[in-house]
Amino acid sequence: MLVGEGPGASEDEQGIPFVGRAGKFLDDMLAMIGLDRTKVYIANIVKCRPPENRDPLNVEQDACIGYLHRQIALVQPKIFVCLGRIAAMRFIDAKFRITKDHGHWYDVNGMRTIALYHPSALLRDPRKRPETFDDLKELQREIQRICEHTDLVLPGRS
Repeated sequence: MLVGEGPGASEDEQGIPFVGRAGKFLDDMLAMIGLDRTKVYIANIVKCRPPENRDPLNVEQDACIGYLHRQIALVQPKIFVCLGRIAAMRFIDAKFRITKDHGHWYDVNGMRTIALYHPSALLRDPRKRPETFDDLKELQREIQRICEHTDLVLPGRS
């Protein structure tokens, strides 16, 4: 399961997370490790776009978090990916520093949890892409490890 902070303009209009420019970049990121949208569940903390695309306020996150917790309960992910600082601060640690702490594994409520740079941040600053590629490879290794120890099928294999 992948979770971002909130919808952008395209996402807000369509009601589907990550369908704009950042969503297309996320699709490319997933493809690098043999995944696509049919293999993952994608959500956001807040369900509507904050004014002027600002970071969602805590009160806005609090208003939506119950809905996201219900999504998590229904999906029951073994791996939880925080896309960006806001999601990481909500789920991993309120003092999470994405520039310092991305790519590390945490155990959060029974889920293997990792934070990656948000695709929008990678579009704004391509210099972060090499370290994100390393983080994606780490995610791929963890998916393979979990699949080897369960009855799950590895992505791209039957």
